[in-house]
Amino acid sequence: MSGWLAGLLLQVAALAVFVCMDTLLKVMTAFYAVPQLMWARFLFSLIAVALLFRLTMGRLPWRSRAPGMQAARSLMLAGANLMFSSALPYLPLADATAIGFASPLLTVALAAAWLRERVSARRWAGVAIGLAGVMVALRPPFLTGAEPPHWAAILPLGTACMFAVYQILTRKLAAIDDPRTTILHTGFAGCVVTSLVQPFFWTWPSALDWPLLVLLGLFGALGHGLLVLAYARAPVSLLAPLSYTQLLWASLSGILVFGDWPDGWTLLGGLVIAGGGILVALPDRKPL
Repeated sequence: MSGWLAGLLLQVAALAVFVCMDTLLKVMTAFYAVPQLMWARFLFSLIAVALLFRLTMGRLPWRSRAPGMQAARSLMLAGANLMFSSALPYLPLADATAIGFASPLLTVALAAAWLRERVSARRWAGVAIGLAGVMVALRPPFLTGAEPPHWAAILPLGTACMFAVYQILTRKLAAIDDPRTTILHTGFAGCVVTSLVQPFFWTWPSALDWPLLVLLGLFGALGHGLLVLAYARAPVSLLAPLSYTQLLWASLSGILVFGDWPDGWTLLGGLVIAGGGILVALPDRKPL
């Protein structure tokens, strides 16, 4: 299996895991404050990764050649998670996911400007098509005559900006640190920051809820571990637009868990998004 194809498969798997985590978060926001859920997500993720490396390697691959960049990456992820999770009590999961798909365009642009990655015209076209599909799925008033989106829709847009920077830092660190080091650092800064604010938000979980809080961390550890491995095998400009496929998982989760059936606009937008994602994922032809 070629490196870029392995990267694509790892990216798709990571996105499916993230939807599982987001679904659980949306359920639990009815009972706990978002900062407390973020604390559990980062703490148990860090513990799970540390135990895995300790058992398999006999040590923790902690030493980084770019600790400041690692901390910035972790904080970008914490901010993105906080904004997205804060939107979930007010928006359907599929809608929040769709709004967050401004991130791939920002990521591709940053990859071209910051990492000097070559982005072909065809892939730019695929990104544009995918974003057009996102707009259709959002049912904007000028298309549907519906009311303006809920104010919380601005939060996933903030998530998109922070996650774009996170993805660029992930790719940049792939050339600096061992992927296992980056995986270990993913939750550290976020864990520290969320731990500091717990006295203001803490509600003691029930015995049945503790396993769910642990599961949040396990989902986070697995998803971002797969993401780091994907970015070590393929360029950001190729992987980022595949985030559009997350809308399919989010829509399915909304149906099965919350009874939120996507309407015709969401289905049409999903088809357009998938078309753009396929256009981006196709490998460029090598010159003869």
